[in-house]
Amino acid sequence: MVIKRREFLATCGLATIATQISPLTAKGELATTIHKPSHLQVGDTVGFISPAGIVDAKDIEAAQQSFSQLGLKVKLGKHILDRYGYLAGKDGDRAEDVNLMFSDRTIKAIIPMRGGWGCNRILPLLDYSLIRSHPKIIIGYSDITTLLLAINARSQMITFHGPVATSTWNQFTVDYFKRILFNAEAVTMQNLNPSEVRVETIAPGKARGKLVGGNLSVLSAMVGSPYLPSWNKSILFVEEVGEDVYRIDRMLTQLKTAGILNQISGFIFGQCTNCKLGDEPSFTLIQVLQQHILPLGIPAWYGSMIGHIKDKFTLPIGLEVEINAELGTIRMLEAAVSLV
Repeated sequence: MVIKRREFLATCGLATIATQISPLTAKGELATTIHKPSHLQVGDTVGFISPAGIVDAKDIEAAQQSFSQLGLKVKLGKHILDRYGYLAGKDGDRAEDVNLMFSDRTIKAIIPMRGGWGCNRILPLLDYSLIRSHPKIIIGYSDITTLLLAINARSQMITFHGPVATSTWNQFTVDYFKRILFNAEAVTMQNLNPSEVRVETIAPGKARGKLVGGNLSVLSAMVGSPYLPSWNKSILFVEEVGEDVYRIDRMLTQLKTAGILNQISGFIFGQCTNCKLGDEPSFTLIQVLQQHILPLGIPAWYGSMIGHIKDKFTLPIGLEVEINAELGTIRMLEAAVSLV
């Protein structure tokens, strides 16, 4: 009866399913094949863009130095230093930089400078057929979640949740970035120092599925839009920063009532950086996660190296993975990039 109930609930996510638009090819045909971007090599050129918040010239200079150490050249987006209120330029200009980077044959990867807010505003202005025809690495986190999910859903392309250009490019972060995006390895991701960043198992077990997710508040704001991928039997990962526990509860409730949680086969909460209990009395974060996830009967844990932290995994959105909730591991079942 439990299995039948879950199957029934999975079909009742009408708010989500009704708004999912199947991606189309340039010829208007239904797109079903997931595209992998080509891997990076030393000497390649990457494109810096500012699709969300404002950046300064000094931020660009520091990021260029980081990528130079990776053996990569940098090309700047046309509007990277624009300012429009709290946004890095007008919506049309920020969208133009995304489209131009995908159409530019000299660019091998697209690296947003930072998150903030603004990516959701440009989604209707992106050319998803063009993006699908020119699959490239695009990586980021926080507000960049919006671009990663929309491009994965509408262009059927693997995207990557990981560092932005202004992130801390330390050994941990660089190691996963290079192994996955340069070497095309199928990596098993696991916290290096469990004594410092402890995994808290919510429900034990293993599960397989497509890896999908990102920042929880950004993801919640996309519910009901036509820019989300299928959740059916997916592994959902989320992270958050600066939110009181009751807000985490509210956002997970939104995913539940939208029918999303009832479709997933595994759940990972990365890091909740600077998240507080808020007004007393309060539940703890783990209690809230248990309340929402335990009834689903799926493997789940808290504490993965995902989020607003210095040490970051590079996570391939749309790729099949296997998770182990007791060990806190995410095992890629194949390479996320092409060696062609």
